[in-house]
Amino acid sequence: MIASVRGSVTALAPDAAVVEIGGIGLQVQCTPGTLAGLRVGETAKLSTALVVREDSLTLYGFASDDERAVFELLQTATGVGPRLAQAMLAVHSPDALRRIVSTDDLAALCQVPGIGRKGGQRIVLELRDRLGPAGSFGGASGGGATSTGGGWQPQVHAALLGLGWSTREADEAVIAVTPPDDGGAPDVAVLLRAALQTLSRG
Repeated sequence: MIASVRGSVTALAPDAAVVEIGGIGLQVQCTPGTLAGLRVGETAKLSTALVVREDSLTLYGFASDDERAVFELLQTATGVGPRLAQAMLAVHSPDALRRIVSTDDLAALCQVPGIGRKGGQRIVLELRDRLGPAGSFGGASGGGATSTGGGWQPQVHAALLGLGWSTREADEAVIAVTPPDDGGAPDVAVLLRAALQTLSRG
């Protein structure tokens, strides 16, 4: 088990970062909210989970231990693999997922690409007693980092494409959630959730 990594960020992609540790570059799959808090050339510390398959070793990275814990718990539900678990955390924070499951909020759960109503019902049923109440992970907030610079549009656009939406749909969603230019730094995770809500309503 690789529980965490700490090193210099050498590259960023729409769904992953490369963190160099001792001369070795590790590719870490991350949500847009986590990626938004990383900068090439800066040191980063990520909580991680290693997913082992017959033909691959995939390292998933998270902004907090809470995100990693929820990522692992989500996969105990039938039909939820690491990709879907990561998509769930891209759309909802750990505490939001706890609230969704505890209150049977299927509409919110079905905002995640790949989850339909029946699948959502099964996930709620199987995870209700596992995730616990909101705020149950030592008060950790888990989730989205705030971007300190421009360029949120490509991050949100790429994340939508990665979650299965078409280029046209991603373009329209980015336009729909573009905030007024008030000089503040946009929160990529918040804008991604807003874009997904826009698409689900459409």
